[in-house]
Amino acid sequence: MKKGDIILVCIVLLLGIAGFFVIKYMNREDGGTLTVTVDGKIYETYNLDKDQEVSLEIDGWYNRFEIRDGRVSMIEADCPDHYCVDHAAIDKVNETIVCLPHRVVLEITGGGEEKEVDA
Repeated sequence: MKKGDIILVCIVLLLGIAGFFVIKYMNREDGGTLTVTVDGKIYETYNLDKDQEVSLEIDGWYNRFEIRDGRVSMIEADCPDHYCVDHAAIDKVNETIVCLPHRVVLEITGGGEEKEVDA
């Protein structure tokens, strides 16, 4: 390869990486509600504006999650793998934390205001 080819490949690669980050971080709205689903059914919804710690104790198992400063994190669970506890805190719409052994899903929904359908 010639020097010009290497420069062109580097420019295209940098543009691709920049495009990835633009798409990833643009149009991400902050959530307003946490929806907790257990075994495919909505268990409870929580407002992200109120800091709280919630324990779920169902069928002999437990999960404990925390809502603080609009972010949600699983802080304790008695499942064997603890992937849900190791998951990063979530705060954007459609982000989830899943505890698969307990069939618990924490999902950020709705930014609080209704959006109009785009024609």
